[in-house]
Amino acid sequence: MHEFQRRFIDFMLEVGVLTFGDFTTKSGRRTPYFVNTGLYRSGTQMATLGRAYADAIEASFPDGFDVLFGPAYKGIPLVVAVATAFAERGREVEFCFNRKEAKDHGEGGVIVGRKLGDGDRVLIVEDVTTAGTSIRETVPVLRAAADVRLAGLIVSVNRMERGATDRNALDELAEEFSMATRSIVDLDEILEHLDDRLGTEDRDRIAAYRARYGAATT
Repeated sequence: MHEFQRRFIDFMLEVGVLTFGDFTTKSGRRTPYFVNTGLYRSGTQMATLGRAYADAIEASFPDGFDVLFGPAYKGIPLVVAVATAFAERGREVEFCFNRKEAKDHGEGGVIVGRKLGDGDRVLIVEDVTTAGTSIRETVPVLRAAADVRLAGLIVSVNRMERGATDRNALDELAEEFSMATRSIVDLDEILEHLDDRLGTEDRDRIAAYRARYGAATT
């Protein structure tokens, strides 16, 4: 595990974004842990988050994209934070995001920010993908804007659970859309890093959840 991954796990815990308990995901699954990026609430936190994504992107997509895309709504502050983190490192990275509803005046359309063009390699920046639902809603938006190439998807946490089949949701998306899918950290790395900090009850609940929803290993 990279040091930036360890720092990121500690950071999520410190700000309350990674929590353990009883929650329901967007896909309708009840889960014993939750990653809620909507709880990031300060400039310092967003700066730290942006740097973590930038670290992971540099490791997995060093030069393989032209523009970042953030799906509304949580992806909007994410792409801004990531582009800012790259600017701090001397790299100019452009971004765009979508509106939930098309604007019928001014410039119109649903895409805000960098105008997408044919052949653009788009890297999608998302918070967490459980079953792939949000990405399957996002790709048609991108393809309606231009004949883009999907450079990949980067999420903060890979929950390592199955999507529409027994396979990992990120693996399914990678095959379905012919793009690379990566995360800053995955569940195994979180559990490894928090090995001496999780109680028996949390461990048992996570084990039961993974027995029900965990992706098949190959």
